[in-house]
Amino acid sequence: MARRSAEMLVRLLKSRPVVEFEDLRSTLGGASDSTVFRYLKRVAYRSSYNCNGRYYTLHDPGRYDRWGLYSVGDIHFSVDGTLKGTVVRLVHESEAGQTQRELQELLRVRVQMFLLAALRDGVIGREKIGQPYVYLHTDPEVRTTQIRLRRQQIDEGAREEVPVGDDVTIRVLLVLLRYPGCQAGDVVRHLQGRSPPVNRVQVDRVFAQYGLGEKGGPRIY
Repeated sequence: MARRSAEMLVRLLKSRPVVEFEDLRSTLGGASDSTVFRYLKRVAYRSSYNCNGRYYTLHDPGRYDRWGLYSVGDIHFSVDGTLKGTVVRLVHESEAGQTQRELQELLRVRVQMFLLAALRDGVIGREKIGQPYVYLHTDPEVRTTQIRLRRQQIDEGAREEVPVGDDVTIRVLLVLLRYPGCQAGDVVRHLQGRSPPVNRVQVDRVFAQYGLGEKGGPRIY
């Protein structure tokens, strides 16, 4: 067997979008868990923030979308490496803070326990603005700006049930053409942060209008 090296793991990770721990172990000639982790420390990698961290991928900055996320099917990775770190970053970077639902639609996993942990650690704050809690930056100046913009969004009806115009319909359908099989939440995620905003209610109405199922395909009766 070739002498073990971290480069062996790098080559493996470059050869596939995702690998499992057993793949890493096999590449190192059936090494023990501790040996695998010792070599992994020398490799730029990320483990999945869902699926119990079961999957591994090469940490390539060019892979991530504008939210710092990268997915292979239903396996999700973050530039931050951990879900808690990702939640905190997204809250800090958001112009108007983030609600639990918005984060779940973006990350496609439950985030409540991570939000509560971040609150306990004092790295994010929250305030009830309208109906849901909005999670905010702890810096007073940034927090004030986030609250102002969130209230402005609410006042403008940006997140209320507004009519679905042709422009919104076209944008939703273009996402479905580019990403066949997307669920409504995935469509919201792809359009989040763009102007004018498109919310879940509007996407649901486009799905209903065109007889699309849960995954963006025609309903089968």
